Amino acid sequence: MARRIDVIGAGGVSLAAWEFGDPPKKDPTDRKDAGHPTDNRSEALLPVQSTGRRSTGEPTSGSTGEPSAEDGVRSEPAASAEPTTGVFLLHGLMGRASHWASTARWLSERHRAVALDQRGHGRSEKPPKAAFTREAYVEDAEAALEQLGLGPAVLIGHAMGALTAWQLAAKRPDLVSGLIICDMRASALGAASQREWADWFESWPVPFATLADVRKWFGEDDPWVERPNPARGEFYAEVMQESPDGWRPVFEPEQMLKSRETWVYDAHWEELTQVRCPTLVVRGLDGELGRAEAQEMVRVLPLGEYAEVTDAGHLVHYDQPDGWRAAIEPFLDGVLAR
Repeated sequence: MARRIDVIGAGGVSLAAWEFGDPPKKDPTDRKDAGHPTDNRSEALLPVQSTGRRSTGEPTSGSTGEPSAEDGVRSEPAASAEPTTGVFLLHGLMGRASHWASTARWLSERHRAVALDQRGHGRSEKPPKAAFTREAYVEDAEAALEQLGLGPAVLIGHAMGALTAWQLAAKRPDLVSGLIICDMRASALGAASQREWADWFESWPVPFATLADVRKWFGEDDPWVERPNPARGEFYAEVMQESPDGWRPVFEPEQMLKSRETWVYDAHWEELTQVRCPTLVVRGLDGELGRAEAQEMVRVLPLGEYAEVTDAGHLVHYDQPDGWRAAIEPFLDGVLAR
């Protein structure tokens, strides 16, 4: 079960925020539904848009065309938060809020957990002429936290989302009570890295005929895959949508490269030193963030801690959800108990 909340980001870009939770259990003795073999999901599956119009039920931009964690949701404007601690989740480049669904579900047992489809991703707006700068991403997160009434919140970010999170924590310490950085480097990656990514996008055999083809290519056939990785295949299947000629990404690769070029040429150590809240740096043992760099990040953070997850690559929370939870839950408990 998911609930969509519409927020407005920098420059008026429309963003989709999501709360994930298990559906409430119905009482089988409830006579209100007895004897009526209707589809109990019918009301939940028609989003109520913040404009006041009821959805037609047609797939929206970014829909994969198959059931997902975001399908069958209520869409509402941002409202004041319930009196509970907040956790704000930011996906990485090419990701989407639903990649956090399993994490958000166990978090929602005790906290208000909200994941954001960042601009150009998921079901958020993808304006051709929108800014895809670091400033725009940070301002989007800042605006979402304020409109959701979620702050001060613990920010959890993966890859690009982690960079957004620590830049926001440095800019607006009043909105951030704690921070979890998942597999994001602080060092500059350089021009060669950007060229490799451009070539990688060109290598994608789009359109894919089926989602099974998506899973196989990203999980096995992609030259960047060192060994079969079914979790990686599932990760990318979740960011595909069906088009007339097959399955294509919900994002525009050009916008992803624009987003990436605003951080790969620079190092981001200075912003780390400005983060004053407790911060946990998490890496997968086979991820992109090396141990030496991760430990140096912890050293420069005023209140830094370190954790690593075995048998996990870059997609730590997707590769090893149990190990991910074990790595971050003690830190969260400590921060949220304050």
